Amino acid sequence: MKSLWKFIVAQQGLLYKSLLILSSSICLLYLFPLGGQFKYEFQKGRLWQYPTYYAPFEFSILKSEAEIESDRIAVLKNLKPYFRSDMNLKQSILEKYPETFMIHFSEESNPILLDSLFQFGESLLNKIYRYGVFPPNYKHQGSREVLLIQGQEEIPITIEEVFRPDTLSKYLVQNAPEGMLEKHIELFKDLLFELITPNITPDTFFDQRAQEEALQNLSLFRGVIAAGELIITEGQLVNEKDFEVLSSLRNEFSLRQGDQSLVWVVVGYSILILLTFTLLLLFLHAYRMSIYENNRKLTFIFFNIVIIIIAVTLVINYDTTYVFAVPICILPLIVKAFFDARLGLFTHVLTVLLIGFIVPNSFEYVFIQIMAGIITIQTIAQLYRRANLFISVGQIVLVYLIGYLAFTTIQEGSLARIDFTPLGMFLLNGLLMLFVQPLIYINEKVFGLVSDVSLLELSDTNSTLLKMLSEKAPGTFHHSLQVANLAEAAANEIGANALLVRVGGLYHDIGKLENANYFSENQMGTFSPHEELSPKQSAEIIIAHVRRGIAIAQKNKLPDRIVDFIRTHHGTSSVYYFYKKQLEIDPETSETDFQYPGPKPFSKETAILMMADAVEAASKSLKNPNINQLEDFISGIVDGKMKALQFNNSNITFSEIESVKKVFFKKLINVYQLRIEYPK
Repeated sequence: MKSLWKFIVAQQGLLYKSLLILSSSICLLYLFPLGGQFKYEFQKGRLWQYPTYYAPFEFSILKSEAEIESDRIAVLKNLKPYFRSDMNLKQSILEKYPETFMIHFSEESNPILLDSLFQFGESLLNKIYRYGVFPPNYKHQGSREVLLIQGQEEIPITIEEVFRPDTLSKYLVQNAPEGMLEKHIELFKDLLFELITPNITPDTFFDQRAQEEALQNLSLFRGVIAAGELIITEGQLVNEKDFEVLSSLRNEFSLRQGDQSLVWVVVGYSILILLTFTLLLLFLHAYRMSIYENNRKLTFIFFNIVIIIIAVTLVINYDTTYVFAVPICILPLIVKAFFDARLGLFTHVLTVLLIGFIVPNSFEYVFIQIMAGIITIQTIAQLYRRANLFISVGQIVLVYLIGYLAFTTIQEGSLARIDFTPLGMFLLNGLLMLFVQPLIYINEKVFGLVSDVSLLELSDTNSTLLKMLSEKAPGTFHHSLQVANLAEAAANEIGANALLVRVGGLYHDIGKLENANYFSENQMGTFSPHEELSPKQSAEIIIAHVRRGIAIAQKNKLPDRIVDFIRTHHGTSSVYYFYKKQLEIDPETSETDFQYPGPKPFSKETAILMMADAVEAASKSLKNPNINQLEDFISGIVDGKMKALQFNNSNITFSEIESVKKVFFKKLINVYQLRIEYPK
């Protein structure tokens, strides 16, 4: 049981990576469409490069989006709107009529005429309320034919049959008996104006239900292709008609395959997703071992890949029109901010390939996004500078626009039929990419990483820690500034992370804050406290500044990437001066007692800092050197580190080390104000 537990502990890194791949794959499988994939890739305007193809089964041809929209508009336009008549209001008005009539016609004394006028008014009201009365100034839109609901009855009528209050005068004159006095017409006008109340309102519930039913019955197909019918021949140009037929076949194929072989579709997707993530791990294992061995960094990469794919899936499920608005080029930006451009591009390409299973017109999408990713990696340098970000986003949007216009030209044969909607999506994509800075900050806090933006903040010499160093150990602070300048120049020369090296140089000696006067650069006068100590005690104090520096850095929450410079800037080298003094006292002394604990530098940046630190510190011992002496001095210091195998764990090359030497030489020439002697 113990041996099994030891094996599990020993393999915990591999187990974590396996769980990471498995969980990410399951998440993507849930997002991917589980219908079968049509085995042929085609695009409008391109040649059919496959064998002549016949319909494998009978299927219907899907209407285009424009045809469906046109049919939808026509159906809605032809729908008869619904209105509801309030019959209770009509009855109330008829009951109120006798009393109102007597009030208006109280001066009429002839009972026969009065009875005749009463019956005319009553019949007129019945005519007016036969179907009902519209509200004043009602404006009708839509079909002339409408459906009127009276109680439980649905009556088809025309809009002209419904009474409008603004036509009262005209209506009264038209319906008045021949010979009716003008004064009686005016009295009826006042009476009806007082009585008539609108009782017809649009019935939105029935309208909505009618629209839904009509749209549900709307056919999405036009025509049928019989099984075995020729669809397209080899070498034929895919025109618009062919494209619609092939798209319909692909859609039908996916539906049928989804019902018949779901398990095999899942198996196929699983293999492809696992293969993609395995390739990512193999790349990291071969070229980025420090990331491969760091579970937190691995989780960061996988998490961001999955988040981007989820974002694209959600947008596609909402509306495929917005698919190009998703700023997936944020992914290589974020990865590059924490690691490097090569890993950023590799991650982007793999992510785009996975998204290709989800998006429509996958070839066009994948091509354009990979081109945009390449431009993203090549253009954006020093992301912490806002101007660079705006310029680069503009270049990325330009690539999107050029790529889309090129594909449109291929598919449509001209730019006359261009759809401007994607152009707006590209602009929205560019605006969303400007949010990369907040996303980088969030990732820093969640995963404990450090970006160039944070490094820039740490490089401020007015920060609390560097301010303390300048006050308590001014000599060490000045030495750190010189080391940072040397290392930064060397890093720029060989393509390393110059900002990271500079920050590492500024903080590499913060352990000297304690016992600052035991270090020569901080000593005043000729007295040294080491004169009162044994060589071994002195060496212990000197060596301890690395351990103390790590503790101070961690207490002040400096990123691990900066702490690495403190750990490695002396590697496993010796405090040679005190070791030689101890040998004079005890020839049997072991050099290991005078060695720094290490580790050795494990990157180009930490190797550069070790060289810069050693050269700058030792250069203080030079007294009026000439050109040749200075060049030999630098070579001797750096070669000594190489002979001690201090750079064996870093990925710096001999050629790069020679370039670093030349940079140091140029810098120190300026320090010592030396001039090259030209031959006469």
